[in-house]
Amino acid sequence: MSPEILLQTERLYFRRLTSEDVGLLFELDSDPETMRFISKGEPTPLDGVENVIMLRVRVYYLSWPPQGFWIAHLRDTKEFVGWFHLRPDKITPDEMELGYRLKRNVWGRGLATEASRALVERGFGEWGYPKISGRTLPINLASRRVLEKAGLQFEADFIWNEDALPGWTAEERKGVKYAARRQTRS
Repeated sequence: MSPEILLQTERLYFRRLTSEDVGLLFELDSDPETMRFISKGEPTPLDGVENVIMLRVRVYYLSWPPQGFWIAHLRDTKEFVGWFHLRPDKITPDEMELGYRLKRNVWGRGLATEASRALVERGFGEWGYPKISGRTLPINLASRRVLEKAGLQFEADFIWNEDALPGWTAEERKGVKYAARRQTRS
């Protein structure tokens, strides 16, 4: 029996991660190009996926409205294409952070934008979150465009702490934050 589908877009569906997804996440994080702006291309070790990521992810599923990490699949072929998250921001926990990681073979097809828009819309709508933000490196132009197309606007420059990006210099840890607030009717 497959896990419940959280959300569908025109081309994608999202579901919760299960223990059977360890191999998919390990494969995704083993691509140096996918990890370039996350770990300077270093893969996430298998035991890191099994014993850190999977444990951290499952805690989010206890919350309502929904928050957490969701596996993304193409609707027509069921191919795994990556994951998306909407979770409390690590720097400003009262905001929800939008994030994503996609397999390189689906880059440039608008899937990150399609999914991000859907999560922002649902996050502000049905789930009622007041603010959604996204963070990336200034040089990650593709990710910045996705955040903008999802309706977030540049908010601030910042520097990630050393725990977030171990071994990176302060210059390399410079980031940009994009955000949007839910529109309320008067």
